[in-house]
Amino acid sequence: MKKIFLYLFNGFSDWEIAFLTPEIKKNNEFNLIYFSTDGQPVESMGGLVVSPHISLEKVVTQEVDMLILPGGTAWEKDENKEITDLTLSIRKEGKPIAAICAATMYLGQLGILNEIKHTSNDLNYLKGIAPNYKGEGHYQNKLAVTDNNVITANGIAPIEFASEIFKVLELYDEENIEKWFQLFKNGVWSW
Repeated sequence: MKKIFLYLFNGFSDWEIAFLTPEIKKNNEFNLIYFSTDGQPVESMGGLVVSPHISLEKVVTQEVDMLILPGGTAWEKDENKEITDLTLSIRKEGKPIAAICAATMYLGQLGILNEIKHTSNDLNYLKGIAPNYKGEGHYQNKLAVTDNNVITANGIAPIEFASEIFKVLELYDEENIEKWFQLFKNGVWSW
């Protein structure tokens, strides 16, 4: 089974992962593993208390098939630096990383977005809050972008974010990903 690791922290934006987690969880080819810095329960921005499966120290980089980073104000406050080594190791190995909303700022701060197409909440947001960000020429004014195994999404695009993740994981074939997208984005039932 492929292992998908999702980082949880106090104040994470629970709605930004709400569409993707059930689809991954119900697929028998993937193991969705929630982790936090210390393995202790965290509280989302919406007040949902979640008990992760493991702590950061138990994550083995070689076992990570994808890293998912939800948004939350902690990124803007530079509070999640403890996952930097893991994030950079996963990037160096060419494994997929998915970031939405403020987590895109984190990738920009690490320099990961400097040479690839990407998006975020806004270009000026990235430039203003991530001093190390130098990827302005690659910024795409879109809801979600995938390039070179990095998925980025605007904070108002959890459905697009999920759809891009499904494509990279090959969770479903393209036709069924599009049907899923149309159902959840536009209320169009065509199964």
